[in-house]
Amino acid sequence: MFTARNKGRLALGAAVVGAALALSGCAAGDPLDSGDSDSGSTDTIVVGSQAYYSNEIIAEIYAQALENAGFEVKRDFQIGQRDAYLPALESGEVDLFPEYTGNLLQFYDPDTTATTSDDVYAALKDALPDGLTVLDQSPATDQDSYNVTAAFADQYELSSLADLASVDVPLTLGGAPELEERPYGPKGLLEKYGVTVGFSATGDTTVEDLVAGTIDIANVYSADPRIQTEDLVTLADPEGLFLASNVVPLVNADIADEIADVINAVSAALTPQGLVALNVQSTVDETSSADIATAWLTEQGLI
Repeated sequence: MFTARNKGRLALGAAVVGAALALSGCAAGDPLDSGDSDSGSTDTIVVGSQAYYSNEIIAEIYAQALENAGFEVKRDFQIGQRDAYLPALESGEVDLFPEYTGNLLQFYDPDTTATTSDDVYAALKDALPDGLTVLDQSPATDQDSYNVTAAFADQYELSSLADLASVDVPLTLGGAPELEERPYGPKGLLEKYGVTVGFSATGDTTVEDLVAGTIDIANVYSADPRIQTEDLVTLADPEGLFLASNVVPLVNADIADEIADVINAVSAALTPQGLVALNVQSTVDETSSADIATAWLTEQGLI
């Protein structure tokens, strides 16, 4: 089942191949081995991550879930950005990586017009090079989003960007200076949702200004820990104003079927609010990725 992947790793040198064979032999004699040659437990799956704490947490969740299912796992975390880790995936040096649908689609297809979650996911499957595929995308995202305070959302019954059209007071959007001219800035809100807003270039103080009430809507990444710590509400984007960027497992195609059940269960359980909470544990509580992953998997009943 893993022949193609092992061939792809010959470039890593004979020593690595020998080590892999040794591991395979050990696994075959493991008293816990089910004896099923297609179980995936007789070969090592390399899980990678970006040099980004949130991405590493997800990668560690993948790794522990696979280990719990009987797979041998090697961690290759903090690799860097796409120019470093995508070649490793394409060569077979790394097998599984947490990615983000919209950003990855734009890497392979810069001219894409897809923006909604389902459209982006479908386009991404077609855009990937031979040998790579994606498993089920997660509801969790890490992308541009518009947020309001919980008090403001309660006052005007807001849950979606479309609801902003019914707010009867002037609205001010805050964000980085370049947001004013971005397609998802004030012009995009008007075109997609019929919402007219003023703009304030708040830069690094966007969240602070939102909490202080000097702006009404803030451009914040959807996995930002401050969404939880500052009691913010992320407004849904049903019309695809923003490029959807759901968490998605990027995997070598030759092992996709072997690990799909395990990893798809993780993806289904990881919610937008859940990812924010995991990030809070890292940045605020300073808990290790390994401990965060173990606690989350246990809470979800996945280990």
